Amino acid sequence: MHLLPFRFGRLARWLTQISFTLLLLTLSVKAQQMTETSSDRDTIRSVIQRQLQAFQRDNAEEAFTYASPEIRAKFGTAKNFFQAVKTSYAAVYRPRSVMFEKLVMVQGIPTQEVVLLDPNGDLVKALYLMEKQPDGTWKIRGCLIVPMQGQTI
Repeated sequence: MHLLPFRFGRLARWLTQISFTLLLLTLSVKAQQMTETSSDRDTIRSVIQRQLQAFQRDNAEEAFTYASPEIRAKFGTAKNFFQAVKTSYAAVYRPRSVMFEKLVMVQGIPTQEVVLLDPNGDLVKALYLMEKQPDGTWKIRGCLIVPMQGQTI
């Protein structure tokens, strides 16, 4: 296999898409309907919505508050976190449309499925891994973006 015609960025995106597609297939087999309360489901949706709204307003500090302690430690500052989202997660940073789907358990982690229309008109599925904090609040533990093949609006 000859990879020279690919620029590194295109190759990295291609490998990422394949990895996320395989992950999605694995997750869909292992996913089960959540048994959290309707209050938890509403709160999880609200946390994600508020973070998306903070990104829309370019409010890095607020967006960072919805991240789990592990994510906050990984990025260190709201500025670093915001830059990573802006650079690598265009669909999350500037979605043209947001549609919440079901909340499922994935390997013991509550995961909210969200369909986003990215700035280019491509549909992606965002898998928001959630984490309940000791004080009872919910934080975003991670977000995986999976392209929805052939889905463009």
